Amino acid sequence: MTMGQRLTQIATRTGDDGTTGLGDGTRVPKDHLRVQAMGDVDELNSGLGVLLAEPLPMDVRELLVTMQHELFNLGGELSIPGYALLKPEAVVRLDAALAHYNARLPPLKEFILPAGTRSAALAHVARTVARRAERAVVALAAQTEVNQAPRQYLNRLSDLMFVLARVLNRANLDGLGGDDVYWQSARLARDAT
Repeated sequence: MTMGQRLTQIATRTGDDGTTGLGDGTRVPKDHLRVQAMGDVDELNSGLGVLLAEPLPMDVRELLVTMQHELFNLGGELSIPGYALLKPEAVVRLDAALAHYNARLPPLKEFILPAGTRSAALAHVARTVARRAERAVVALAAQTEVNQAPRQYLNRLSDLMFVLARVLNRANLDGLGGDDVYWQSARLARDAT
């Protein structure tokens, strides 16, 4: 099967009836679980694009660009029921990156807040969108056949974004980094009394 026809006209008006076309030409309601999963993956990819607009270490930048291409493949796979486009090697690549970057970090002893440098905060936002996209794909898989690679990929990507946020806090590219922002549960308990 080949991908659907490429868009040459953006405003087609075919969605005015509340439906949208999938890559195989079928039309489904815009609130269909498949469309929801595709939209969450697209939002995640856009979030990585915003993160790429920040100053980043070159190795992190290259990894994020690769992830954007893989997310585009994942979205394409979701848009064509029964089609496989995301390769299992993409999950293996994320596992390797996760091990590589996590090995450079000190062990966590406390919970951390999704904060710190702007780039780290954007990585945390991408992490939460990845979790939502994963939930959407799991919900879709409960109703119809979905390949395993998209679920695995989104799960690993969210974990990797957590680790990359910690890496970016330490990169100190904007003069504000240095460490994670730790949750201060004892302080909150003390302030409540």
